[in-house]
Amino acid sequence: MINLSSASKFAFPFVFLMILLSLVSCRKEQEEAPEAVNRLEQIKERGKLVGITDYNSTNYFIYRGKPMGFQYDLLKRYADHLDVELEIKVYKDMDRSFKAIEEGEADVMAFNLAVTEARKKRVNFTVPYAQTRQVLVQRKPDDWRSMTRRELERNMLRNQLELKGKVVYVRANSSYEQRLRNLSEEIGGGIRVIEKDDYSEEQLISLVARGEIDYTICDENVAKVNSTYYPNIDVKTAISFPQNLAWGVPRQADSLLNNVNNWIRSFKKSLDYTLVYNKYFRNRKSARIYKSDYYTISSGKISPYDDLIKKYSDEIDWDWRLLASLIFQESRFKPNAQSWAGAYGLMQLMPSVLNRFEVEDKSSPRQNIRAGVAFLKWLDKQVKKLGIDDRNQRIKFVLASYNVGLGHVLDARRLAEKYGGDPNKWDVIKEYLLKKSNPEYYNDEVVYYGYCRGIETYNYVDQIMDRYQHYKNIIPAG
Repeated sequence: MINLSSASKFAFPFVFLMILLSLVSCRKEQEEAPEAVNRLEQIKERGKLVGITDYNSTNYFIYRGKPMGFQYDLLKRYADHLDVELEIKVYKDMDRSFKAIEEGEADVMAFNLAVTEARKKRVNFTVPYAQTRQVLVQRKPDDWRSMTRRELERNMLRNQLELKGKVVYVRANSSYEQRLRNLSEEIGGGIRVIEKDDYSEEQLISLVARGEIDYTICDENVAKVNSTYYPNIDVKTAISFPQNLAWGVPRQADSLLNNVNNWIRSFKKSLDYTLVYNKYFRNRKSARIYKSDYYTISSGKISPYDDLIKKYSDEIDWDWRLLASLIFQESRFKPNAQSWAGAYGLMQLMPSVLNRFEVEDKSSPRQNIRAGVAFLKWLDKQVKKLGIDDRNQRIKFVLASYNVGLGHVLDARRLAEKYGGDPNKWDVIKEYLLKKSNPEYYNDEVVYYGYCRGIETYNYVDQIMDRYQHYKNIIPAG
């Protein structure tokens, strides 16, 4: 028989209890672990990749009504690689962007994001997609055009030691701020660093160009692009060694990290990557795009018809940016656009609709938009009579009816009812519109309007709503 002392009799059950709790805890962690690391599966199941970026002349912008940008193009290609949709979120504040990744609001953080030790504590970085270095952005003298190259060089700061005693503005929570503070220590202090919460790198560059501040710091690839917009700035003075640029993903999302890394390694070797990079960072047309009335970040405009769109969107209580997205889809803002079927103008109206709403001058943008909005208003009334009270759902039904005709949408609703789907949910109806290209469904007794090429309407609604979200990301509502 084993003889236990009173102390050991007490210790044994305590130790046993601790071991049991440890096993339970380990099992719980094992059960929770797949949720943490299976971010890739979560993305595929939801059918959507959520990316965060900022809007500027390289990452993400609207030009002539179309979303563009280096980070946007890369995110779109990666989403296509996963065979999912892409949703873009925009936060001006860098710290808010990091929190969105940490708290699971987004999957990928896609900025001109330098890899630093401090940031590694908040996100996992992918393999680099590019390299750059930080440069000083400074203004040339007012008479720089009349100077020789040597004279101009004498007026520029070329030695980092010359920053002592200078005031430099940088974006808050950026790697530029940390680099300047390190540099200030290296040269014995004296650099005054001012962080701006509500300014992007490009906004600070514009302040330098206009003479409102003297210096800022920016990544060289972005600085060079901006020097084509502002020829009076100098971006030749480097203040850092080359740095890797990468995307950030949640720290526990190992499956996503591995997948992104494999995709980036493969994509960087492709001609497509070279074309995309050159399109935004080595394009001689960049300055022309930036100065265009329809480069939305600087002009605030989407099209030449914004005022008309705003005026008539009020008649159907739509956000004008939604109506603008529809018009882009129909005509790319070309007032004389004409389809093979005879649809005409900005809103691609058929002759019967133009006649119904008494449009005599079919080439008039004002009359075309007026008639198009009147038709949308009529469709909205018909859809509302069906009992579709949810505004967001109703808008999608109206868009679909505008594209393919109300009759086909009603067919899809009857099919949904027959097969047990909710006829008031667009996600249900769009699937039955797809099925209406199948004889099994378009010959069904509840179908009155026959064959329908539903994929076109399916994509039509998705593309308008997707573009509308891009417009909302960048363009003020007013």
